[in-house]
Parts: sequence; C-alpha cells; structure tokens
Amino acid sequence: MEVAFIGLGTMGYPMAGHLCRAGFSVSVFNRSAVKAEKWSTEYGVAASNSIAAAVADAAVVMVCLGADKDVRAVLCGDDGVFAHMPANGIVVDHSTTSAELARDMARIAHDCGQQFIDAPVSGGQAGAEGGRLTVMAGGDADAFALVAPLFSAYAAQYQLLGPVGSGQLAKMVNQICIAGLLQGLAEGIHFGEQAGLDMSAVIDVISGGAAQSWQMDNRAKTMLAKEFDFGFAVDWMRKDLGYVLDEARKRKLSLPVTALVDQFYTQVQNLGGGRSDTSSLLLALQHSMSDAHRGKRGNE
Repeated sequence: MEVAFIGLGTMGYPMAGHLCRAGFSVSVFNRSAVKAEKWSTEYGVAASNSIAAAVADAAVVMVCLGADKDVRAVLCGDDGVFAHMPANGIVVDHSTTSAELARDMARIAHDCGQQFIDAPVSGGQAGAEGGRLTVMAGGDADAFALVAPLFSAYAAQYQLLGPVGSGQLAKMVNQICIAGLLQGLAEGIHFGEQAGLDMSAVIDVISGGAAQSWQMDNRAKTMLAKEFDFGFAVDWMRKDLGYVLDEARKRKLSLPVTALVDQFYTQVQNLGGGRSDTSSLLLALQHSMSDAHRGKRGNE
C-alpha cells in the first residue's frame, strides 16, 4: 500500500516514522523543507518537493496539520491533495478541526472520486513518539477497515464512531474532559501548596484513590516542579476549545466549565504562556494570587 503523509509537525513527524518502520511505502511532504529534510535523513526516505509528487501514487493520503484553514489549503485547490491523488483513494485527516470542515472535505472528496475519514488523535507528543495514540474516526466503514492496519503502526486504540464528523465531535468530548480535569488538578495543587502541605506526598496518596487520572499520573509532578515546557501547547488547546464552543453554540448547549477554563487559558496566553503545556493553568492561579497580594499591600 502506497501511503503519503503530509505534515511533519510535533505529531506527524513520529507518526510518519512509525509507518516507515512498520514497512509501509511512505512518501512525505512538509511545508517547511527543513523539517522534511530532517525526517528524510532520519528515516532514509527522500521527501517530496510538492504535494502533487507526494500523493501521485498514494492509495491513502494522511494529513496532520494545525487548523481548518491549513487542512483546506493542503487538500483543496489546483495544487491540493484532491486534485492530484489517484481516484478511489482515501484521505485520512489526523488534524483536530471543526466537524463542519470534515463534512466539507468529505463532500469535495466524493466529487473527486475519493473518500475522506476524519481521524483526530489523542495522546500528545509522548503518545505519538511511543506509538500509543488513540484515533477517533468518522467515515465509511469499508474505508476505515482498509486504513486500520496503518493506524496500528502508531496507535494503541482506534475506533470508527460514526459518519464523517464523528471523529472530530469525539475529539471535542476528549478536550472538554481534559480541560475540566486539568483545572481541577491545578486548583488542588494550588490549594494544597498554600495550605502548607507536602504536595508530592499528597499526590502520591490521592493518586491511588478516586482522584486518580491520566493527567494526575503524567502532569502532577511536573506541575509541582513548575515545568511547563513540553506536551500539548496552550495555543493549540485554545484552538480546540474554540471548535468545541462553536459547536456547542450551534447546538444551543451550555458548557459552563469549558467556557470558564477557556478564559483561564486566555490568561495564560496573556502571561506569555501560549507555547506552555496545558497543565500551565496553575500559572494563572498563581498570578491571580500575586495580583491579590500586590493589591493588598497597595491598600495598606
């Protein structure tokens, strides 16, 4: 099976690498030539110098990009994937986008004689590098069955959840849950520290009980160390939560906690933490406390 992979960012770079190591015939393209050259050197496969060259013989084209506009730019138009990949091919979009974008791309793919699967991933950089991602997919069942062997190269779990758009909606559920968990963890750590507790010991004991979560297991120690220079960035989380809140408005749904956490992430961005890990919600709490102390001293 000839596979093209477009987008060698934090997630796409190792994902394409896993496909190569698994023995698939992989062609790659990245809009930043420097990243493509680095990947080529590491995996011994020459990068294509255009989208057209990368997808010309590909039965499956996988993309992993930033946002709606990036996916549309790469897939559509005279220079895009749909115009140059063979008929009856399958496009798999691992980007996190709006569900509306996924449905639009499916319609265009159909008009071009191709199929489209929206398949956002969860697991972060560590999951991508370790081949332990989760893939949430939407699309045709037969097309999903054809690409499932590819998913097994870099994902521990992958599941078809319904028609096109279902993968993106499931990723929104994922981000809603993560946002609430991280804010709760940040507030718990902040409260404990201000109460004078040994929070390392507290985390050790409560992580064996009902408070345990993936976020606690993987982020609590780095939060205590005030290390936020890794993992999934605040800027990307705010992009994802924007899709969530837009979808909620369309459906006339109230997501009060998600909307509030999105505001807290805005505070982190305003503090210069846009590229910090999403666990940096702790910074907004600490900054608010510092502001309160400064205000109190100013009134004395």
